[in-house]
Amino acid sequence: MLPADVVIVGAGPAGATAALNLAPLRRVLLVDRRPEPTDRIGESLAPAARRLLSDMGLWADFLADAHSPCHVTRSRWGTEALGEQDALANLDGPGWHLDRRRFEERLRATAVARGAALLAPASPVGLERTGDGWCLRLEHRGRVLDVATRWIIDAGGRTSGLLKPFGADRRARDRLICGWLHGTRTAGGPGGGLTYTESAPDGWWYTAPLPDGRRVLAWHTDADLPAAEALRTAAGLRSHAARSPTLGAQLSDTRFEDTGTPGVITAHGSVLVSPVGDGWLAAGDAALSFDPLSSQGLFNALFTGLAAAEATDRALSGDPSATSDYAGTLADIDAAYRRNLAAWYALERRWPEQEFWRRRALREP
Repeated sequence: MLPADVVIVGAGPAGATAALNLAPLRRVLLVDRRPEPTDRIGESLAPAARRLLSDMGLWADFLADAHSPCHVTRSRWGTEALGEQDALANLDGPGWHLDRRRFEERLRATAVARGAALLAPASPVGLERTGDGWCLRLEHRGRVLDVATRWIIDAGGRTSGLLKPFGADRRARDRLICGWLHGTRTAGGPGGGLTYTESAPDGWWYTAPLPDGRRVLAWHTDADLPAAEALRTAAGLRSHAARSPTLGAQLSDTRFEDTGTPGVITAHGSVLVSPVGDGWLAAGDAALSFDPLSSQGLFNALFTGLAAAEATDRALSGDPSATSDYAGTLADIDAAYRRNLAAWYALERRWPEQEFWRRRALREP
């Protein structure tokens, strides 16, 4: 049986961040079902992340990985007028459009360099309480491995059910999904360094440039609404985008293919009734997932990964308030997030009879 002080299930941003902060202090095993990070929709990182990355000793490497700065954010939301926010007004500087695979690879590598063991691909197939901790059973390349650990951190994302038998009760707040296409930008095109968001009668659009000359176009709507049918094919998503008289100007520097199917992910907000329990806690989307409109999901993963590492080390050192303090921090984050999200959705009042917006008008902060 393999021994560990802490097993972290999920090597995405939250899990890898927890691992790289805990590894110098504890025996850490980081587990992920993917052998390596894969391409994602693309991700924006808030300017305030600079302070967080600096505190964790990651800023120089982050800059070396050549992610794309976001200097301007534009939107059409609640009005046909174009709104704009310039990063020059932010003391933390610009936000960032990430090469998500490269970003996750860097976090994983840093965790290993600081002493964490990485097991990937590996998937949990059993979890039991023991007298002084846990026995986690993993399937790894056709073999079954048992791991004895004192503590579990669930960083397995918003659909994780690892700790459900032990009190991790998850509640989804809506039915939002996101479908996206990646396109190729024209060299020297006008859309670099700019994020654009636009509301529509049945959802909302997001587009941004990505490193390596790409662009992402993403459509957000509820899974049970007719507008979700646009996500069946690339041509369908392009056709739905063409209904907007203003979106096309933001995509003029990009060529999208009409073949294939869009990537589709769940994007709904969700929360654990409690993100902590006896011998465990959850971090990132596994604890608290955000509507992408907040643009705070990745920042939250980094922050809660760091906070989870600190709380775990305190708990293993015998501090009885460690997990309750962590739960209180996440409750404060959740309350602020819900207030801000409700206020942002409330700005759009042009289509109150449309089901997508009616649902959000009825939802309490």
